Amino acid sequence: MKVNETQRIQFMNVYQKHHEQRVGDAGRKRRKDEVQISAEAQEMLSFSRANGENRAQLIENLKQKVESGTYHVDAGKIAEKIWPYIQSNSKL
Repeated sequence: MKVNETQRIQFMNVYQKHHEQRVGDAGRKRRKDEVQISAEAQEMLSFSRANGENRAQLIENLKQKVESGTYHVDAGKIAEKIWPYIQSNSKL
């Protein structure tokens, strides 16, 4: 089986021409990427950083309770949260 290498050379020529154009355009001012973070996102980020340690400790405590079998779920609170959803979907 013979492998034809001419296609690779053609791709290199195209790449080189493109590279030469970019080098020629180096005299122009280069644009830089910018990222703008909204005020809401900044607020969320600061909130998560402030509560990060407390949240990590809370999660660790929950893990320990679940592993030891002492974690208790209040069925009444779950029912209160689910009830509006059930009411809104039962009318469909």
